[in-house]
Amino acid sequence: MNNPWHLYVMTLIYILAGIMHFIKPKAYMRIMPRYLSNHKQLVYASGVVEIALGIGLCFPETKTVSIYGIIAMLVVFLLVHVYMLTGKKASAGIPKWILILRIPLQFVLMYWAWWYELH
Repeated sequence: MNNPWHLYVMTLIYILAGIMHFIKPKAYMRIMPRYLSNHKQLVYASGVVEIALGIGLCFPETKTVSIYGIIAMLVVFLLVHVYMLTGKKASAGIPKWILILRIPLQFVLMYWAWWYELH
């Protein structure tokens, strides 16, 4: 494993984010769009996916699949970020300016993942 240190930072971010889905599932269920069903299962499934994709970044055989998986996952997560802007209850008490900044942050994270595919 001869990856740059910052790839391991990305790996750690996704693994920790995935673990948080199991430690604090109610926080994630609270921000799930109402039009989606099975919130608890979706929270746990997305946690598993985040952990798996994070680990997959570390291995040459799975790195490319993990990169595209992370980008796809972040696109799907945009649904949650946009939903959180729809009202006070959906915002989970997070200030609107933070919710707005999270949307471009998703694109930064997508580019960060894509960068490893380019190099």
